[in-house]
Amino acid sequence: MAINWSRPEILEAVRACLIRADPVTDGFSLVDVVAEPDGMLVIFRWRRDPNVYAVEVAFPTAPESSWTGLPVTSAYEWAADAVSRLAEELATGLVRRARRVSRGGYVVLDPRGAPDVCPAGFFISSVPLAESMPVPVRPRGFWRRAYFTFGPGSPPVSAPLPASKAGSWLAKAGMDVTVPRRLIVEARLVCWLQAYVDNARGRPFVGHAVASWEDERHTTARLDLVHIRPGVPKGVRDALVRLAVREAAEAGALCVITAIDDPELHEPGFRPASGGGLTLSTGGGSAARPEETQ
Repeated sequence: MAINWSRPEILEAVRACLIRADPVTDGFSLVDVVAEPDGMLVIFRWRRDPNVYAVEVAFPTAPESSWTGLPVTSAYEWAADAVSRLAEELATGLVRRARRVSRGGYVVLDPRGAPDVCPAGFFISSVPLAESMPVPVRPRGFWRRAYFTFGPGSPPVSAPLPASKAGSWLAKAGMDVTVPRRLIVEARLVCWLQAYVDNARGRPFVGHAVASWEDERHTTARLDLVHIRPGVPKGVRDALVRLAVREAAEAGALCVITAIDDPELHEPGFRPASGGGLTLSTGGGSAARPEETQ
């Protein structure tokens, strides 16, 4: 069945859905929606990342949702589903896992066939820097008393972990946590990532990576440490590096430098710096090479 909506009408419906009151997802900021011969480009910024990103969206050829496959009755209904699909992609790590192509000053993200951000059999997450504890509540019948208690079913709140206890489970697994703990105290930590076996227990821990701020303006990050335990596949180390760079970019870093002397860091884009060490540019689209998988 042919559709009864014009391309300008579809384009405007997508734009309207993207700029409505509730955001697509945390960190998304719409720049524009522009028509191309066979589709449209949704152009946006992501968190504090210096890149301008774009996602290709094909024009509909039938009155059905590109997300659910169910019939739709208007351009706006079709656009709402297309935007919901984009929101789900972004919420599940599109910017980090998509293939990247530099085009016209944008980093065009292609989710088709993109590998998972974590290597098979392993998972990577941020090292928790806080612990959950229940909210203190006043017990019924004791409103005059000057104390509170932790009642059953109380919602949890987060309490910062002392730097001396952060990552204690990594230390028990034989990893040196001196550098990240010092960076926490100095308020310079950008990210601290941990890698572990992807099972029901989330154990054992097999590696970690740390990045810090090099300058007070928070435009340059430093990859301080990347470590995996003996026998762990190289892909885990590569993933830790890629995700640490992405974390730094999303926090606003224009470049990432490192003193780690490892030729394998050239693969994700690090290059020799004039003053020694390696450097990687994160902004302006120049950090993405054609057909680059990150």
